Amino acid sequence: MRLFFRVLPWIILLVAGYFFISKKFSISTSVESKHQLLVEKIEAIGKLELVRYQISDVLEHKNKTDFLPEASVLLIVKAEAVGCIDLTKITREDIEVTADTAVVNLPQPEICYVKIDHKNSRVYDTKMAFFREAGLVDEAYKAAEKQVSAEVKKSDILSQTKTNASNVLKPIIEGLGYKNVRLIFK
Repeated sequence: MRLFFRVLPWIILLVAGYFFISKKFSISTSVESKHQLLVEKIEAIGKLELVRYQISDVLEHKNKTDFLPEASVLLIVKAEAVGCIDLTKITREDIEVTADTAVVNLPQPEICYVKIDHKNSRVYDTKMAFFREAGLVDEAYKAAEKQVSAEVKKSDILSQTKTNASNVLKPIIEGLGYKNVRLIFK
């Protein structure tokens, strides 16, 4: 029992010293961010989004140089494209109403945007990229965005937008009391 009381103060001292030293010399990381947001521009948007295409692309992007081995990256890219009609282009002259008939001249459909979904896209594999990996992946994403945009322009997104415009707008106008509704794309 005497031995226990002799050793106990030393154990308490060692434990207290350990906590003091670990607290004093521990590496603590803190993150501090300060933001100063500034609204640069406010726009009124009157675009009616009528169709959304979700696109997947598997891309192998290679970078060939004379003195370094060929670097490549394999991406699985997820993207979306949206077709819309800009309702801000409709003027009073574009709407003709007679008795129970309404004729609306709509602007031509357009591709609102094509964007890569970086959250769901993945870098599947890189080969021989080493210190060039970030630049190579960035080039690959830019190439994917160009290719997706080109493919969307070739697709039937604009005709699908017209069809959906009719399916959405006709019932709304009919609900206002017009029995004959004609939508014309100018």
